[in-house]
Amino acid sequence: MPTILAIETSCDETAVAIVKDRYVYSNIVASQIETHRLYGGVVPEVASRQHLEMINPCLDQAFTSANLHWCDIDAIATTVCPGLVGALLVGVTAGKTLAMLHNKPFLGVHHLEGHIYATYLAQPELKPPFLCLLVSGGHTNLIYVKDCGKYEMLGSTRDDAVGEAYDKVARLLKLGYPGGPIIDQLAQYGNPQAFPLPEGRISLPEGGFHPYDSSFSGLKTAVLRLTQKLSQENDSLPIKDICASFQNTVVKALTKRTIRCAIDYNLTTIVVGGGVAANRGLREFLTKKAEENNLKVYFPPLKFCTDNAAMIGCAGADHFERGHTSSLSLGVQSRLNLTEVMSLYR
Repeated sequence: MPTILAIETSCDETAVAIVKDRYVYSNIVASQIETHRLYGGVVPEVASRQHLEMINPCLDQAFTSANLHWCDIDAIATTVCPGLVGALLVGVTAGKTLAMLHNKPFLGVHHLEGHIYATYLAQPELKPPFLCLLVSGGHTNLIYVKDCGKYEMLGSTRDDAVGEAYDKVARLLKLGYPGGPIIDQLAQYGNPQAFPLPEGRISLPEGGFHPYDSSFSGLKTAVLRLTQKLSQENDSLPIKDICASFQNTVVKALTKRTIRCAIDYNLTTIVVGGGVAANRGLREFLTKKAEENNLKVYFPPLKFCTDNAAMIGCAGADHFERGHTSSLSLGVQSRLNLTEVMSLYR
């Protein structure tokens, strides 16, 4: 089994890990949340500078924690897409430089493929085919996972990603950044039935609805109008009830689409990935509904839900075992459809 040094710098976490197949020797993450909280969101230029400052300390710590040396490393895997271009460049430049310096093969990994592989780190016996619900600050997708590098996109969001909707609603309620963990925590103490909110359905030209796509912009607008109305009627907003009602609507919408998609495609296993996979409401409700429909559902451990390099290493290890490597001329891309992931390899 190959031992992979992995680097992830697609957004606001500088992460380095050493992974052997699905076993994690070390997983170092330097978060920038406190820095970006001052701005209410990620500032690309600031993120890039912090990656530059933290990449070498993270590399050193990864080797120290793993108690390994360069002679133990078989290849280097680095996130090359999608993400913030400046941030990606820091990790890719480091990865390529180390690959040349130590004469190691280089692998460019798709960030979303990493999130799919995050669950493998806790479920080493997991094998395709399965359905992946990928939910994060930038993505809301239902993905048919057929094999390593073979994916079919079955559903996506037509506007705001679910994590983005959480951040925007948190901003409306003046709760701070990032919005997901804050709303999830407050929702535990509110009434999820307090305020009916729209789930959002995607209309088709022939008058029907797309069963797997999501829309959260209307929900965000509904929360805005609700807060405006309540502010006129009361001195203070029922923040916990609004959070619970919002989260209940999001969780039901995601679960409904996911369960239907799995059943329609005769898939018995659902894997959830991305930062929103840490959401307690989603974990509880989707698990309950999956059991009711005789489906298995797996969530990654909380530490592998948010961006990390261990998941990149796991994906890289699978590709490397299949003989896939990337050219050192491979560039970074802010966007690349997951269905085109094999274009990263030769």
